[in-house]
Amino acid sequence: MESVSVIAERYDKLLAEVHSIAPKATLVLASKTVSRDVLESLAACRPGVIFGENRVQELLSKYFVKEGLTWQFIGRLQTNKVKYIVDKVSLIQSVDSKRLAEEIERRSAKINKVMDILLEVNIGGEESKGGVPSAEVLPLVDAVMKMPHLRLCGLMSVLPDTDEEALIPLYKNLHELYLTVASKVGADDDFILSAGMSGDYLVALRNGSTMVRVGSKVFGARHYQA
Repeated sequence: MESVSVIAERYDKLLAEVHSIAPKATLVLASKTVSRDVLESLAACRPGVIFGENRVQELLSKYFVKEGLTWQFIGRLQTNKVKYIVDKVSLIQSVDSKRLAEEIERRSAKINKVMDILLEVNIGGEESKGGVPSAEVLPLVDAVMKMPHLRLCGLMSVLPDTDEEALIPLYKNLHELYLTVASKVGADDDFILSAGMSGDYLVALRNGSTMVRVGSKVFGARHYQA
């Protein structure tokens, strides 16, 4: 992996690019497979950075506390692993069922915390991906709004890996759903639409995304252990 100085320069460049398109958008660094040492060094020189982890075990192995740093969970989450992360992350982006929401509610209540969450939407209808079908989003919103230790902060989606022409209609549908949910819950300007990764973050930002999750564009190619 490249030096931290190179990674920090890429981060600065990407953050500037993101804000040139959407000035209020948030950049989450998808830090899967990136070592704790690299993350600690980046957090030290870039206060306010946000790391997003996909796997509970990896999050636990790398977790550290640093002023200005926040962690988010952005991957598929099993109910039996909620207990390990509720005290460590500021936002769980991938809530895709009432059962999962209920477990986050239960575990958050135990530590007297109100957990910020996003509802994951499977806007592309892909069987290989998590997320709630669009038609089931509003009933899940109703259920979550009754849970006192959850704060619904927006929607999240992982869109298909396809070309921009095919993505734009999906993003428009996602943004329309986002506006419907925001209106339903009486949300303010901080309501989040988390969509867009290294391959499609520009399309996402131009079509209403307020948060993007980018990893390899900053950290370089991922290195998976055998």
